[in-house]
Amino acid sequence: MSVKHPIIAITGSSGAGTSTVMQSFQHIFRREKINAQIVEGDSFHRYDRLSMRAEMKAQGEQGNVNFSHFGPEANLLEELQDLFMSYGKNGSGKVRKYLHDAAEAAPWQQEPGTFTPWQDIPAATDLMFYEGLHGAWSGDGIDIAAQVDLCVGVVPIINLEWIQKLHRDQKMRGYSQEAVVDTILRRMPDYVNHICSQFGRTHVNFQRVPIVDTSNPFIARDIPSADESMVVIRFANPKGIDFQYLINMLHGSMMTRPNTLVVPGGKMGLAMQMIFTPMILRLMDQKRRA
Repeated sequence: MSVKHPIIAITGSSGAGTSTVMQSFQHIFRREKINAQIVEGDSFHRYDRLSMRAEMKAQGEQGNVNFSHFGPEANLLEELQDLFMSYGKNGSGKVRKYLHDAAEAAPWQQEPGTFTPWQDIPAATDLMFYEGLHGAWSGDGIDIAAQVDLCVGVVPIINLEWIQKLHRDQKMRGYSQEAVVDTILRRMPDYVNHICSQFGRTHVNFQRVPIVDTSNPFIARDIPSADESMVVIRFANPKGIDFQYLINMLHGSMMTRPNTLVVPGGKMGLAMQMIFTPMILRLMDQKRRA
C-alpha cells in the first residue's frame, strides 16, 4: 500500500466480467482527469499461447491434468508483487501487454498470443489499475493483496460465469463447446484453491445473480441480460458507506445485511461509479497531501 502511489486491483476469473468493470473505472478516470497506469493480468502469465499449450501437454504427461492459468505455476506472481511494491515505493516498474488477437497484435507486428517487450512505466502517473486473475492473491511467501489500496472482486454465480465464458470463447474466439467445457473442468481445482480464496481479501465484492433459469449453462442460448439479474455488493468494512443515499439514488435497491447492498443488474455501472468515485477521490486527496 502507498499513499503517494495508490494501487487499485480488480480480480476475478476468466468470464467473470472484470473487463466490464474496468470500463466503469475508466469512465471515472476520464471524468476526474486521473492518469492511470493500466496493468493487464494476462501480461503476467508465465507462458505465451504456444508455450502454454506445450507446457500443458508436458504437465499432462507427468500426471498434472489440471495445470491452468488460474494456478501460481503458470503466472509471474513474484514479478507482479515486485511491480506493485516498486510502484508503491516510487511510482516505477516495468509492464508489458499480452496480444490476444490479430487486431491487438498488428500495431506491434507480432503474432497473436505473444507478449510485447517489457517497458518502463511513464513518469507522473496518478495511480496503478490492475485487472486480472490475481489481484488479491496470497501464498507461498507472496502477498499481492497486501500491496493493494483498493481491491474489488467480481464474482458472478458459477453457472452465469460458465455461460459468459462459453459464449465469449465460442463466438469471439472460435472454440468449440467441447473445448471450452474441457477448459472449465481442467481449471476447477485451481479455481477452488487460487481464485475463490481471493474474494475473502477484497474490500468490495460484486456478485451478479441471474433471476432467470440458468440451471443448465451448457444449453443456454444467450447470456442473461442486465435486466435479468441482480447484483449483490458486499463491503468488507461498511464504515463510511452511506447506504441510505445509495438506496435512494439506485431505484429498486435494498440492504440484505449490514454490509450488503443489492441493486438491479441494470444499475451496476451507476452503482460502481457512485461507490468508487468518492473512494478514488479520497485516494487522490491523500496522495496530494503526502
